[in-house]
Amino acid sequence: MRKHFHFLLILALCATISCRQSSRDEAQEQFRQRQQAILERNENLPDSLPAETTAEETTTTEETADTAPDRPSTTAGDKVIGIKDGDTIELLRNGQSETVRLYGVDTPEKKQAYGERARQFTSDLAFGKTVRLIVHNKDRYGRTVGTIMLPDGRNLNEELVKSGYAWHYAAYSKDMNLANAEVDARRFKRGLWQDPNPVAPWDFRKEKRSGNNNTSEASASTAPIPAGATKRTVYLCNSSGSAVYHLTETCHVLKRCKQDILAVTEAAAIREYDRRADKACSKL
Repeated sequence: MRKHFHFLLILALCATISCRQSSRDEAQEQFRQRQQAILERNENLPDSLPAETTAEETTTTEETADTAPDRPSTTAGDKVIGIKDGDTIELLRNGQSETVRLYGVDTPEKKQAYGERARQFTSDLAFGKTVRLIVHNKDRYGRTVGTIMLPDGRNLNEELVKSGYAWHYAAYSKDMNLANAEVDARRFKRGLWQDPNPVAPWDFRKEKRSGNNNTSEASASTAPIPAGATKRTVYLCNSSGSAVYHLTETCHVLKRCKQDILAVTEAAAIREYDRRADKACSKL
């Protein structure tokens, strides 16, 4: 009886194992069939589908580009075609000439010490070059007031003050960069700050308007000039404390000049700079 029971138990176990194996085989076959069906379906997909997907991706990219924030555009700039004085230049903009007064700076007037040197400094940095104008406003004379950015990225307004060829025009500007540049130029006695008592151009103009220099200017403009003075070159110290010119560049008096030595015609020295011939070196 016991042997019969063991025999039935073994048959039941074999049947169970056989069922499990059969189920596993059936499951694997179903999985294989599903994979085959997927492969066959992919092979039969139309060729246009990838193209449609690419088009959709392209559309998304274009929409993203359209909604991206605008970036500043670069411009060719404006060409400097004239230097009127140290702080006033002439630009060619859109085919037309435009006068620009440099913002926040005031250079010496032409008849002041360093007036011509300031003009030459501006010319050396900017004349004939393509620059970028940053417009601030218009002055009462209708001129554009602005900042000039040079091709190398430097700020012309700041360079004038930094090198001692202009004052920071504090009455019309609160620019701290210009203010600090003047402090440094004064400290290191650059340019006009070598002069012990430089006269600010606005004070110079005020005195001129008041008539204090009317007589001297009138006499200078009508002063007689020697024969050949319009062609003869003379030399003068570009200092407000000097009142003479020299016929030779080797005159020993010029060695005491701490500013620039200008070479001009004798007529200009007399009538434009209001100078007289130096007696120490008055003969050729």
